[in-house]
Formats: sequence, structure tokens, C-alpha cells
Amino acid sequence: MSVTPQLGLRANLPQFSLLVAVNALVGGVLGQERNVLPLLAEQQFRLTAYTALLTYVLAFGITKAATNYVAGTLSDRYGRKPVLLAGWLIAIPVPLLLIWAPNWGWIVAANVLLGINQGLTWSTTVIMKIDLAGPHRRGLAMGLNEAAGYFAVAVTAAATGYLAAHYGLRPAPFLLGAAYVVLGLGLTTIFVRETRDHALLEAESHTARADGRHDHLHAKLTNREVLRHTSLREPALSAASQAGMVNNLNDGLAMGLFPILFVAAGLSITDMGILTALYPAVWGLGQLATGPLSDRWGRKHLITAGMLVQAAALALIALADTFTTWAVAAVLLGAGTAMVYPTLLAVIGDVAHPAWRARAVGVYRLWRDSGFAVGAIVSGVVADLWGLRAAVWVVAAITAASGLVVAARMYETHPRHPAEDTP
Repeated sequence: MSVTPQLGLRANLPQFSLLVAVNALVGGVLGQERNVLPLLAEQQFRLTAYTALLTYVLAFGITKAATNYVAGTLSDRYGRKPVLLAGWLIAIPVPLLLIWAPNWGWIVAANVLLGINQGLTWSTTVIMKIDLAGPHRRGLAMGLNEAAGYFAVAVTAAATGYLAAHYGLRPAPFLLGAAYVVLGLGLTTIFVRETRDHALLEAESHTARADGRHDHLHAKLTNREVLRHTSLREPALSAASQAGMVNNLNDGLAMGLFPILFVAAGLSITDMGILTALYPAVWGLGQLATGPLSDRWGRKHLITAGMLVQAAALALIALADTFTTWAVAAVLLGAGTAMVYPTLLAVIGDVAHPAWRARAVGVYRLWRDSGFAVGAIVSGVVADLWGLRAAVWVVAAITAASGLVVAARMYETHPRHPAEDTP
């Protein structure tokens, strides 16, 4: 007997909580390599050029970005659960390739598969939570989703740093990732339920904004129109897309070069592991507060402030040379990212019609995760030319500029708040 879907976190709490746990496992799969691969590149594969080292970040970013777009389209066409299952199946070879890789090409291939896995699984859990939450608690829903994923990244980064320090760079750190894949696949197969009917229910009761904005964004948009609106034409969607890309440009820098910067400055692998875990830990847990705050205070100013805080934190990392100062900077970077990450997703949910929202999430995440690739190229080239700290300075400047774009172009999108600063 079919059950009529209901919208809201309380009405869907068991399934929503399960999806939070599933996304934590998704984040753990990503976190397994965060500390270990830069050290593998230098110590076992003898890569000396930063641009060569960062090829794994580039491969991951390009495939994840492209897969995000495909995930949104496939979720609308075939449903959310089949896409989530496909993502877990593709993850199965990843830890095995990382353990047995005889050369760097295997590492790059593993990150191609990892990018596909993350694009399918993380995008789909975002879409499913937006489906379940309904229109008024999207900030909270995205805060819980992203907090689970990135806190798991942090915990796994710390755990793999410990394992690498005590048992070597391979295979111990990647056995943890293998366990995550098995558990995630099992939970999804047995317990996760389809949520597309919740989006269809919301579409039936969807009402236009009181200020008349979005009246032209009706339900029947083609894929090309969704791409154009999300990327360029719609001010809030396009401002969110560029901010998301710059935010992950920062993370591409952090993934590829922070471990090397810290170890080159004389820190131990254990201290390096603490620092590289501190940033995503604050980022992850902070979203438990910033997601609900965006429901209360609105989206725009939280995003603007978060981008500027990230820029200041990166400047401090470029200036610092002690564990304590870097720890303060990592906390600031995590806090700024927490202000931005769930709030940008909430903006997409606010503006996009339920009938094409999954595709809009896919387009936004296409641009956002392109930031990994852009970050790998920009930071790698600058680091090779002028050094690690120069790369951090350049990314800090780009991040500050992105915050100013949000301040100038985005309007307030939360349905409880009037669009006071409509451009």
C-alpha cells in the first residue's frame, strides 16, 4: 500500500536521519585520501612539481563537477535512489586502487572514480533532503547534510593521519575508506526510500513569491534553460554558482598543498593531520548553526561575510609559521566555509522551481566542484612559479573578490524575508 508523502523534517525524520548518516559515509570516502595522497606523491612516487602532484585534485574536480550535472538530470528522470546506488557501486574499486597503485596514473584513475562517486552520491543526498524538508527549513536541512559529510571528512582525515604515522602510508588508511563503501552500499540498498514524490507534491502546491520575482521561471524549463538561468541569467543563482566555485577552489588548495606547506615548515605528520582535520571539522560542525541561522537571518549577508572570513583566514595561513597560528587560521577558514556552504544550497532551493530543482542543484554543483580543478591549476602553477605561500595569497584575493560579487549581485532569497536589496 502506497503512503501519501508529507513535507517537513518532523514528518520524515527517520528517512532524513538515515540520509544524514549515508552522507557522513560519503564524506568519509572523500576524507580517506586528504592527508595521505600529498605525502604519497612526494615520498613514494617522487613527484616534485606541484602541478604534477595536483593532477589527482584536477581529475577529481573535473569528474565530480560533470557528474553533479548528470546526477541532477538522472534524478529527475529515473528517481533519486537508483542514482545513489550507482554512486556507491562506482566507489568499490577506489580504496583498492589507492592501496595497490604501482604508479601515479593509478592514483589519478582512482580519483576519476572518486569524483563520479562523490558527484552521484553527495548530489543525490542533497536533492533527497531538499525533497523531504519542504520550503521553510532548507537551511537547517542543508546544514545537517553538509555538517555530516564534512565532519566525516575531518574525522577520517585525522584517523588516516594517525594510521599513516603509526602503520605507514599504505594500506592502513585506505582500509577505513573500504569499510565506508561497504556500509554505505548496504544502507542504501536496504533502507533508503525514493523521495521524488515529495518534490512532485511540493510542485503541486508551489506558490509564487509575493514580490513577483521568479514568475518567469515556470515549471517547464528545458535542460539548456536551467543551465543558462543557474549559471548566468538569474542573479541569485549565478552569484551562488560563482561563490560555490571559489569556495571549492579554496578546498582544492587545502587538499593539495596545505599538508606539504605544514610538513615543509617542520611540523610532524601527526601535527599536520591535526591541522588539516581542524578546518573541515569546524566547517562540518559549524553548519549545524549556520544552516538554521540562514533560515532566521536570511541568506545573502551570511554568504558575503563567510567569503570574506575565508579570505582573511587564507591570508593568515600565508603569513603564519607556527602550529598555533595555523590552528587559529584553520578554525577561521572552517567557520567562513560553514557560513557559506549550506546557505548557497539553500539559495538554490529557494529560487528553483520544484519541477527543475534537482537539475538546478546539479548545475550549481557543476560550477561549485569545478573549483577543485580551477584550484588545482591556479595554485599548482603559482606554487611552481613563486612558491607555496604565493599560491595561498592568490587564492585569498580571489575569495575576497567573490564575496564582493555576492554583495553586489545576489538578492535575499529566503521566502520569509523581503527582497530588500533587489538589484
